[in-house]
Amino acid sequence: MKSQNRVLDKIKTIIERVKTRLKPEAPQKTIKLTLEKPNSIAYQLLGEKTDSVLPLFEGLDLKLQKSGLKIGFKVYLSLAFFTTILVSLATLIIVPCLAFFIFNVPFLSAILFGVGGSLFAVAFSTIGFYIYPIYRADKLKRELEDELPFATGYMAILASAGVSSEKIFNSLSNLGVSSAVSTEAKKVVRDVNLFGLDIISSLEKASKLSPSERFREMLEGFISTIHSGGNLAAFLRGKTNQYMRLKRINLRKFSDTLSILSEFYVAILVTGPLLFVIMLAVMAMLGGGNLGMLSPDLLLNLLIYIGIPFASIIFLIILDAISPSW
Repeated sequence: MKSQNRVLDKIKTIIERVKTRLKPEAPQKTIKLTLEKPNSIAYQLLGEKTDSVLPLFEGLDLKLQKSGLKIGFKVYLSLAFFTTILVSLATLIIVPCLAFFIFNVPFLSAILFGVGGSLFAVAFSTIGFYIYPIYRADKLKRELEDELPFATGYMAILASAGVSSEKIFNSLSNLGVSSAVSTEAKKVVRDVNLFGLDIISSLEKASKLSPSERFREMLEGFISTIHSGGNLAAFLRGKTNQYMRLKRINLRKFSDTLSILSEFYVAILVTGPLLFVIMLAVMAMLGGGNLGMLSPDLLLNLLIYIGIPFASIIFLIILDAISPSW
């Protein structure tokens, strides 16, 4: 019996050893690079390396929160650095090839064009990523201020019917149309229902993160009226009349600005390029000398294929930045 027990114990020991050897190893942590979201790739590659430069972009964090972009501060910086690196490398390779093989630029000049273009791409990408949240915040500000007269009028009707403050913003968040005011109201409702804040604290948070001074002023007045027990409907009706007057004034100013911009467009992007094209074409036909390292043919191509489209895009961005949405 003892010998049988020993044999059984040895068999059990051997089985346990085999199980241990056949046991799958713990999977190693790997970085999953998916092309669904470039910001996830950038954060996985550069997220930890951005900690040292966070103090340099301290003011960008608040601008990013006010812009309404649904992206974290570190993720945005990682995406900015990642995109800048890719764009600079692509420019460093593509520009010399185009200059040398297509435009017949000397090899050394093509390399210099590539280095200069790469530096320009780095500067342009960095400035673009820094300005984009400011541009989005300004766009959100204009949308809020354009919609504010109608939103406060709607809120005044609900307040006149005795609807509570929470239900007023809940109704604003459930509007059938997509609007900036509705998006801000959804944030207020989310803070109340999901994060457990009271309506006053939620409105104070929304006012601090709002890019629009008028919307912030309306929320602060809304809070003060609730605190003092004042007539909320009368306050909202007064704000509706005030914002409607301001909207009429802004529309008149935009009409005057648009007429000035149209004159600039004709002078700079129609007449100016036409004169340059004629001048460069005549220089090319007469065999004029090069302007530095640039021949008249190359200058003409740069003006037609790069200068005019780039200036038109800048003009469209400026026009979009000042245009009211309503």
